Amino acid sequence: MGRLRRIGISFGAAAVLATASLSLLYWADRTYPPPLEAARDVSTEILDRDGQLLRAFAIREGLWRLETTVDDVDPNLLRMLIAYEDRRYKSHSGVDMLALGRAAWQLAANGRIVSGASTLSMQVARLIEPRRERSLTAKLVQIARAIQIERRLSKTEILNLYLTHAPYGGNLEGVRAASLAWFGKEPKRLSTAEAALLVALPQLPERRRPDRHRDNALEARKRVLERVRESEVVDPAEVALALNAALPTARRQLPALAPHLAEAARRKAPNVRLHQTTILRPVQERLEKVAFEAGRKLDPKVSLALLMADATTGEIVAEVGAADYFDASRSGWIDMTRAERSPGSALKPFIYGIAFEQGLVAQETIVEDRPADFFGYRPKNFDMQYQGDVSIREALQLSLNVPAVRLLDAVGPSRLMVRLRHAGIRLKLPPNEAPGLAIALGGAGITLKDLVQLYAGLANREQPVRLGDGIRDMAGLIDEQPLFEPAAAWTVADALGAVLPPMGSPPAGIAYKTGTSYGYRDAWSVGYDGRYVLGVWIGRPDNAAVPGISGYKTAAPVLFEAFAKSGLAGTALPRAPTGANRIPASELPQSLRRFSIDPNGLISVSARERPPRIIYPLEGSILELGKGPDGEALPVVMKMQAGRAPFRWLVDGKPMSESTRRRTGEWRPLGAGQSTLTVIDAEGRAATVNVFIRN
Repeated sequence: MGRLRRIGISFGAAAVLATASLSLLYWADRTYPPPLEAARDVSTEILDRDGQLLRAFAIREGLWRLETTVDDVDPNLLRMLIAYEDRRYKSHSGVDMLALGRAAWQLAANGRIVSGASTLSMQVARLIEPRRERSLTAKLVQIARAIQIERRLSKTEILNLYLTHAPYGGNLEGVRAASLAWFGKEPKRLSTAEAALLVALPQLPERRRPDRHRDNALEARKRVLERVRESEVVDPAEVALALNAALPTARRQLPALAPHLAEAARRKAPNVRLHQTTILRPVQERLEKVAFEAGRKLDPKVSLALLMADATTGEIVAEVGAADYFDASRSGWIDMTRAERSPGSALKPFIYGIAFEQGLVAQETIVEDRPADFFGYRPKNFDMQYQGDVSIREALQLSLNVPAVRLLDAVGPSRLMVRLRHAGIRLKLPPNEAPGLAIALGGAGITLKDLVQLYAGLANREQPVRLGDGIRDMAGLIDEQPLFEPAAAWTVADALGAVLPPMGSPPAGIAYKTGTSYGYRDAWSVGYDGRYVLGVWIGRPDNAAVPGISGYKTAAPVLFEAFAKSGLAGTALPRAPTGANRIPASELPQSLRRFSIDPNGLISVSARERPPRIIYPLEGSILELGKGPDGEALPVVMKMQAGRAPFRWLVDGKPMSESTRRRTGEWRPLGAGQSTLTVIDAEGRAATVNVFIRN
């Protein structure tokens, strides 16, 4: 009995000790859990519509740590990683006892560390809770942490942590950041050589950097390749090719596309890690390049902005807020797609659209382009010249100011404002001012984004669209009537689609309009095809004047280049809807032959246009030619009024040059004597004067 009692007491004591030990371990595990929450501190990412990375933000320590999962990397890399780092990863519980025993025996036999015993779980423990000292105590803590991690996470989740936190030199952490920095691509598809380098770098990331220590990187990659060949993880033929593959020679910048939109996304939801946008990365890259190259040709303080949207959905597919985000001289950090500026003539198509819709004019209706006084407001054309009688189509294509103001006077500025509000846009007027005729020439503020939205209403004849902010799904159709009736929208597009591209620009099959604000502060160009709308703004962010810029010469070439390089051009403008056509002037009803307003403010018509008339030189004039600085005779200036463009000038019955739309011209007499000057307009009507030239 005594012996049995002693055995019973021993077993009882052992059970109590085991229970106490287990309780202690359980208490320690619960009281001191591994810092897994801190391990989830990763970079915020801005993604395009298809999930491609546009931009990432470094975490607080300045590290690029992009969250990476096993689904994000090439399966070949995972096989190589496990074969090289932890062959029994799938079978152990955090600690590989065989590897640990082998390492201890080698240490005792050789007096130094011959091989390591760290499992991937132990490496994760070290990565998420780094310790500076390398001691037996630190190793024991690492082992304990590995066991704790294995109890809490699956093997896949542990791999995800390693792939996210493994160091790759400098401020790079994780396989995705490393692959983007060293190879310029996501790690979804890697060559054997690339995968081997990514497996080798984390052991000594600074001493194996391929841009600084090429020989070390080559040797480390070679060891990985030889190990995986022995493990039969990779085909020997692929290993042979990988051994001779070139190493990357420089670290690349991580993607930094759509920087203004990315900053806005982070401000809008600072606690969100992934921000899905409507941007198309390939289009964004191309338009940013177009903007950068165009900016190099401009004054160092001049910036530009581009915005492209899908007129059928309202989604922004590319947004460039500055020529160069990092250029301080251009204030590149300012998003000029959201800045309110004067649109110049860019709003004229919407005045014409209302006039077409109300039946006030047709494309071939004649309107006067002559100096006019609208109760003290005296608009002038951009070139300070006047065309006389022109068709409505020509007035819109040439962006003549006086005809546009005449139409707005008839339509009413308030009606234009209401129509634009129905399309979701509110113009910014000067403080305490009511809508006036100056709106036709840019006397109101609008952003590039809102201007593109208006033109999307021209491109989408079915229903107005609201452009989203590019970040959240706010884009879509507005529950309103179309911006214009389909026939009016087509008529505007038919006129704008016939405007020639700027010199040297490729045809793009788009309808487009330009604008230049007062004082040469802003140059605009907006164009659209059957689906996409693209807007361009050029100017100084500080709103200072930029002498010489204009919508046609400065912004329109960028518009055509951007459309051509976007990769989205090619959707034809819609065909004419039922009831829409271009009626020749001779077939117009009397009420649409000419548009004018009588002194009472009523729209009046005239069945006949006035014939051309030469107002200088006058009939019977005796002209004495002046001399220039070089002694050559100065030309005689010729001026005419009325008539319908284009015009052809003749001297003594012989044409002087090609036909012209201008009502002024120059004539260099061949000698003294009598001459007959004649001008013929588009209707075949002529005016003639006889003059005498005296030397």
